[in-house]
Amino acid sequence: MAELRLDDSLTLEQLRAALDYDPGTGIFTWKHRLECPPHWNGRWVGKPAGVVDKGYRVVTINYVRYQASRLAWLFVYGEWPENLIDHVNSDTDDNRITNLRDATFSQNGGNMRTPHRNTSGFKGVSWSERRKKWAAQIGARGRYYNLGSFNTAEEAYDAYCKAAARLHGEFARFR
Repeated sequence: MAELRLDDSLTLEQLRAALDYDPGTGIFTWKHRLECPPHWNGRWVGKPAGVVDKGYRVVTINYVRYQASRLAWLFVYGEWPENLIDHVNSDTDDNRITNLRDATFSQNGGNMRTPHRNTSGFKGVSWSERRKKWAAQIGARGRYYNLGSFNTAEEAYDAYCKAAARLHGEFARFR
């Protein structure tokens, strides 16, 4: 199996020789490649590249797997992103260039969706059995912050939203 890499071992020239990219759809398609056997070119040229693995589209080039979002960044901007790639709408298979932004680990975490195990219906809000109140909490920059206890889930959520806007800025996701 090919190794998934987050490094910059692939050059822009190698990427453009292997793939076409449509920034409006976020889809990569294979190009004719002289180094590939004729049956490979006959089967794959013009077809969408990559597979979805754990929610992210990955593309294998020269036996190395790359996240398609990182390839899109390289294709459009001519250089690898400095950090992680954040998907603005949280759809990790939506690799349109307008949906991608360079983000630190903390910024990327600020854009996470409400966890599936959430029972309050509000991001950052949970029931405190000990206090018999709703608790609000948020994580940012490697720390967790307790935002207080509240009589209603809505009050706790309001505290979460204010903290998210302050701590995560443009990366804040409220749902």
